[in-house]
Amino acid sequence: MQYTSHYQSPLGRILLAADNTGLTGLWFEGQKYFALSLNAKCLDRETPLLSNAKRWLDLYFTGKNPDFPVSLHLMGTEFQKEVWKILCTIPYGKTTTYGDIARQIARKRGLDHMSAQAVGGAVGHNPVSIIVPCHRVLGTNGSLTGYAGGIDKKISLLTLEGAELPASRHRAKEK
Repeated sequence: MQYTSHYQSPLGRILLAADNTGLTGLWFEGQKYFALSLNAKCLDRETPLLSNAKRWLDLYFTGKNPDFPVSLHLMGTEFQKEVWKILCTIPYGKTTTYGDIARQIARKRGLDHMSAQAVGGAVGHNPVSIIVPCHRVLGTNGSLTGYAGGIDKKISLLTLEGAELPASRHRAKEK
């Protein structure tokens, strides 16, 4: 059974979803792939997991790096889960690129090359925005590309974290 709850962030209303294992979704209302992994049968009910995620968000939106984990139950392909696991290692206030993640996966798998576009597809389908920090991934040339919640939110989240965004990186390019 999945449970849902809403959270009002400074960037807009967020829908959270969790089951008994962990957080399964966190979406800005109206974003691309909104509630994609949400079961048809879910209950709008506050649970300890959802309350913990809201506490994490409260700290995050005050500009602090929350110092406690949120239990996650990410559902996707093995490749998507591999990419999402890497996203969770990107430090607060730092960024990486789709190409860097692709190279990391290629090395791990003993491959010469991994498609940055495939990584981009997995990043774009991340069901738990912010906590699984897909907003910290940039295009190879430093461009702010493809955030499902919108480039404006990506810029706001990176600015909140104090991430370095040189003027050249503000060339937003929607996918």
